[in-house]
Amino acid sequence: MVQKKTKIICTVADNRCDEAFIRSLYEAGMNVVRINSAHATIEGAQMVVDTVRKISDKIAILIDTKGPEVRLTALENPFYVKAGETLEIHDDTTVNCAPGHLHTTYGYMSRDIRIGSVILIDDGSLGLKVTGKKPDTLVCEVMNDGVIKGKKSVNVPDVHFDLPALTDKDKRFVHWAIDADIDFIAHSFVRSASDLLEIQSILDARGSHLKLISKIENQEGVDNLDDILTYCYGVMVARGDLGVEIPSERIPLVQKKIVHACRERKKPVIVATQMLQSMIENPRPTRAEVTDVANAIFQGADAIMLSGESASGKYPVEAVKTMTKIALENESALDVDLELNLRKVVKPIAAVLARSIVADTLELPIKAIVFDTYTGRVGRYLSTFRPKVPLYGMCYKASTMRELALVRGVQAMPFSHVSNKEEYVKASTSVLFEKGLLQKGDLVGFIGGIFGSELGATYLELRYV
Repeated sequence: MVQKKTKIICTVADNRCDEAFIRSLYEAGMNVVRINSAHATIEGAQMVVDTVRKISDKIAILIDTKGPEVRLTALENPFYVKAGETLEIHDDTTVNCAPGHLHTTYGYMSRDIRIGSVILIDDGSLGLKVTGKKPDTLVCEVMNDGVIKGKKSVNVPDVHFDLPALTDKDKRFVHWAIDADIDFIAHSFVRSASDLLEIQSILDARGSHLKLISKIENQEGVDNLDDILTYCYGVMVARGDLGVEIPSERIPLVQKKIVHACRERKKPVIVATQMLQSMIENPRPTRAEVTDVANAIFQGADAIMLSGESASGKYPVEAVKTMTKIALENESALDVDLELNLRKVVKPIAAVLARSIVADTLELPIKAIVFDTYTGRVGRYLSTFRPKVPLYGMCYKASTMRELALVRGVQAMPFSHVSNKEEYVKASTSVLFEKGLLQKGDLVGFIGGIFGSELGATYLELRYV
């Protein structure tokens, strides 16, 4: 059976994370579970982790930090506003919002925002124009009809908020993530490499294998992308806040730029936000949404993500099945890409060998490429050339197997140490025969070398198995 290559991330909330639900998402095509710490407690997040681990040891788990973001405080009951009405935004962060009076998590709104600025609420669904100031208060005119709900995002384009990269809540979640042995931390609103260093210092101090994903959500992050990529495992194109901070008509070009930069640096890239938004309420997507998902695949994204569609929508399993169908239908249109850029590549020999064996698949009837790995690096290098044949990763560490759940085209599985290449070929093909992934007589490409006294990708061979 043909397996999809593009990985699918599903946001899961603790109020809907029973075993049957997680299993249904996994069987529909989910590879990674995402927990949004902005809407979660540590107890709730642990509940999600415990359930996922019961389903499969191959499902990776990713948690978002809140990062340097601003949100409304809580609101007991949503209220409607009409264009032309007046609202006040107060600096006091300890008070809940109420009709006509908003409070945020940032205590210097009146100081940092000038008259004439536009404040965007809930990913830009509601606009407020600042028309005046009072002590510790902004006076705003509502720009369009809408509803205000508590804890929604607040963005002010071209205004820099003086916020720490990590909140106290973020730090608690980072330490919890280490203790829970999850796989990825997606740091929100990464503006520069320095925003990643504080988290990395915590991970290093505790000897953690967790990998950092940089969420690019503002112009600063786009401008500093090359430097950011040096300090993270991969990138998420977080189009919600990005589409508020940057004019929406520029988002397609920015997305394409980020995906290309990640491919060039051999880093996994995720495209996220509103991919199948209408499926929160409807059982079928719009044609535009299907095209959006397909375009992310055509651009070469490693993974595509569901947010509200899977966390709170009415049709979560159908949304995953839809993404899987779109991937299977459109991945075949992608050509193998043999462009090799060794700029900032950590292991250039491995990259050259990976390119060579993928090039061989264009000339020979190779059925699969098999690699062994401690770190997953060879798998990422192989994936970046986008071979049409499956990539089977023999992983010596469980954490590496789950990290490869984010890398396009790789099917990772646990593997035990061997002493030489003959044992490697025999043991790996035995695993794949048992799973029905290879048949006797198939021509297979092997790349590896983590056996005996050798470490790193030094072995390359084509062999009929």
